[in-house]
Amino acid sequence: MLVEAKARGQKAEAHDGQLSRYFNGLLKTKVAIVTNGTEYRFFTDLRDKNFMDKEPFFSFNVLQYDLKDIENLKFFHRDNFDAAAISRQAEEMVYVKGMTQLIGNLLRSPSEEFVRFLVTELGKVALSYEVQGWITNKVIEKFEPIVKKSVQSSLLELMTRSLSQEMAQTVETGNTFKSAEVEEIEEELQEPEPEEAKLVTTDEEIEAFEKIKAIVENSTIDGLEVKYKDTVNYFGVNLGKNNWWFLRLYLSAQKKSFIARISVDEAQSLTPDFEVQEVPSALGDAVSKVNISSVSNLDKLAPLILRCYEKEAAKH
Repeated sequence: MLVEAKARGQKAEAHDGQLSRYFNGLLKTKVAIVTNGTEYRFFTDLRDKNFMDKEPFFSFNVLQYDLKDIENLKFFHRDNFDAAAISRQAEEMVYVKGMTQLIGNLLRSPSEEFVRFLVTELGKVALSYEVQGWITNKVIEKFEPIVKKSVQSSLLELMTRSLSQEMAQTVETGNTFKSAEVEEIEEELQEPEPEEAKLVTTDEEIEAFEKIKAIVENSTIDGLEVKYKDTVNYFGVNLGKNNWWFLRLYLSAQKKSFIARISVDEAQSLTPDFEVQEVPSALGDAVSKVNISSVSNLDKLAPLILRCYEKEAAKH
């Protein structure tokens, strides 16, 4: 295993070429790493034997990692080092990553071939679902929105089932603790609880609302009053009616985020400096989760907030 170490101020990827020359020149090498002390890029020779791949099969950042990254890192401990095992793991990681991206793209934006495949397979579920006649372009166009709604419903069902199983397991073991991630997803999928619970609208929530209000005043669409609805689960911002919401804020002391009523792709294009995640919506439309560090971040997110407002306003 080769390690090429550079200064922390340098970009690790800028030295992939230098690492490649070392790797290709030493035939016994099976793993090569280039690092700036913060980011570690791991390479092997999956494509052509004894020639380093152009892309790393694994990257590790000491400032930002999860438990899965730690598990992958264990393969490179001197007591565990096995070139053949690493090669198998590398191949699996590469294809899992690629397949995940492919499936994600298909589910977010189903291709014509994917829609055609699903329509063709419908009859295998039950004869009553079988589409009669030729599957023409007109049939494909008809089924595109149906497939998108079906995908969202399936993902929601899978997530709900997974959460139920996890909660059932905690009950079986006598452990009532829920992870923050489970609680957060549950909040995002649930409608507000009855208002019997005592609500406290915080100064932070009011500050966020005033910032959002000021941002949407720049819109060319007017005539709709921006209001808020505080609930046990979230702080919602709407256009006069609770179900006309365009933002839902989660402003706990530990973690802050908001749900935007636009697709993850559109949200990412409007927020390049913030982490955006896709969230299955029980409402059937696309929603995205944006993580923030404080309410002051909302000023930087004005284009996204304005887009959410205008998209919802256009419906009404």
